[in-house]
Amino acid sequence: MFAIDKDVCTACGECKDCCPCDAITEHEEGYCSIDPDLCADCGACLDVCEFNAIFEYDESAEIPHINQ
Repeated sequence: MFAIDKDVCTACGECKDCCPCDAITEHEEGYCSIDPDLCADCGACLDVCEFNAIFEYDESAEIPHINQ
């Protein structure tokens, strides 16, 4: 699973544009988030994020900064 650190995200939209599942939402507050129910875990967003705001996490661990 992937998540976006909203404190690092700039809402540039690169991840949203490359997501084949339409799992990423841009928020007016200036960050993006990933819907884990739509995410296919392909990693495309991870590859395009210039700001290293996207990270992979273990689903069984607590998820910081995941805001829907």
